[in-house]
Amino acid sequence: MVIKKFKYTTILLLLFLASCKGESKQKESTVPKTEEQKDTLEVAKNEVQEEEEEPFILTEDNAIDFFFNYNKTLKDDTVKITTTMGSFTVQLYDNVPYHKANFIYLTSKGYFDNTQFHRVVKNFIIQGGNSDDKETANKRRTIGRYLLPPDAKKGYKHHRGTISMPSSEVNNPHMLASPYEFFIVVTKPGSYHLDGEYTPFGKVIDGMEVVDKINVQPVGKGDWPSQNIYILKAEIVK
Repeated sequence: MVIKKFKYTTILLLLFLASCKGESKQKESTVPKTEEQKDTLEVAKNEVQEEEEEPFILTEDNAIDFFFNYNKTLKDDTVKITTTMGSFTVQLYDNVPYHKANFIYLTSKGYFDNTQFHRVVKNFIIQGGNSDDKETANKRRTIGRYLLPPDAKKGYKHHRGTISMPSSEVNNPHMLASPYEFFIVVTKPGSYHLDGEYTPFGKVIDGMEVVDKINVQPVGKGDWPSQNIYILKAEIVK
């Protein structure tokens, strides 16, 4: 009887140990599944964050509201433009809000860096903000496609040194402004036939001699300078 009890006890002990071992393996086998679930949740979370953090792109529908609100936050009105021929500084008018906000915004985005003065008309204007480089087209695509309403009724005239904005040439009966380009008047004392057609939004306050230097460079077809004149950097002056 003692031997039988011993055998039964031994068998029960072995079954208990086997059960514990099996339970342990079962627990271990569930760990990878738990980690996989965590990974899946993390991936899903990251995808949601990526969707929420899509880059802001300006359009015809949102540009006006955006610049209206953006202008309210602005404390700066001066931009220094450094070119391959020297640097000059422009000060922007406060009561031309959309054009001022647009120019400051594009400067803060680094848009003007590595663009060119692509049109030079002697004794008239120099025009910048465009380029035949792919980088410029990519920047425009990233920032967005939009136009600005003309704001030519604030009493500003196209005096010498005035910075103004050309209108878009594509399907534009209302003379909406092309936001990525600008021109500076070189004519003495000014080019007043432009008044009422385009929007002056600032003036050169330092370095007008550099503007004049750019204006006398030889040009080829389409008034494009024979030697590229780059805007190396545009930066907001604090």
